[in-house]
Amino acid sequence: MPHISLEYSPNLEAALDMHGLCVALKDAAAATDVFPAAGIRVRATACTHSVIADGDPRHGFIDIHVRLRAGRTAEAKSAATDAIFAAATKFTAAYMAAHPFMLSLEMRDIDADLSRKTSSIRDYLPEDMA
Repeated sequence: MPHISLEYSPNLEAALDMHGLCVALKDAAAATDVFPAAGIRVRATACTHSVIADGDPRHGFIDIHVRLRAGRTAEAKSAATDAIFAAATKFTAAYMAAHPFMLSLEMRDIDADLSRKTSSIRDYLPEDMA
């Protein structure tokens, strides 16, 4: 765990390397040592429809949601939030400098009592990652 989900405005599809951003966020999350690398999941979805501020279609956004199981200290979560946001900020800095763009991130705990999961991913990972 965590799940890192990005929603972004469709005008960014051709402007930013979304797969590259997903990799950068995965790497930043793994580097914190707050999350096991084998459990990190990153996905990005373009929002088919969006309206930002005054409705100018040049405006863009990326909204990042980080969900994780409870059990980490507030300090660890804050440090991880800062690290993941810093990676996103660095990745998008050149675009933000030249375009109207909003970047946001929120981390929240998943209620373990209301969460179910199963996986075979670790069966297919290198030993040092599983």
